[in-house]
Amino acid sequence: MFDELRQEVWQANRALVASGLVTLTWGNVSGIDRREGLVVIKPSGIDYEAMVPADMVVVDLDGRWVEGALRPSSDTLAHLALYRAWPAIGGVVHTHSLHATAFAQARRPIPCFGTTHADHFFGEVPVTRLLRRDETESDYERNTGRVIVERFADLDPQAMPGALVAGHGPFAWGASAGEAVCNAVALEAVARMALLTLSLDPSAEPLPEYLLRKHHTRKHGPDAYYGQAPPRGEAESET
Repeated sequence: MFDELRQEVWQANRALVASGLVTLTWGNVSGIDRREGLVVIKPSGIDYEAMVPADMVVVDLDGRWVEGALRPSSDTLAHLALYRAWPAIGGVVHTHSLHATAFAQARRPIPCFGTTHADHFFGEVPVTRLLRRDETESDYERNTGRVIVERFADLDPQAMPGALVAGHGPFAWGASAGEAVCNAVALEAVARMALLTLSLDPSAEPLPEYLLRKHHTRKHGPDAYYGQAPPRGEAESET
């Protein structure tokens, strides 16, 4: 029933390896079928090279098993918290990529120092608060997703498709599993750039708002003009 989504999620998980975002089995990608309200996610602790599409596990939005012979990722409930909160997203990624995780462990947001960052994230990438002891000891994974949602009370998850969980690591999301991986790649890249910038100038200033807005809106939103326009209809004439 979910062969196509399983294939997409399997490919997205393998793309984490190809992109250098994971060490050992430290990362996972999921995708959602919104019509069915079901999520496909990587199985827990399985080597990426050994996985096949049929290994992907299907769960519902409450985390109940639906299909698959293996246990789903231990981070499944964190993914589900994001899907429930934000109906527009179609894929979620969690990694422990080196530079983004360094910011998460320092409990610092990733500043927007340049236009490369602004192209993908509208402002500094936020960091959540630390989970409390009670949130850690009871329902830890679900609460991991909840603190991300909490941090986005005044943020747009589409303009800011990523976050750092304090003391833990980065999450990213997108309209599909593949887009979520692209955003995870961008998140790690801007984290590395920010660390290098701070090493050169610890007092570096964030990008001015007018440059941030220009670079973000030329790629996102109704006035975007980066890339190629959709093909014109036959009735349209060239000007």
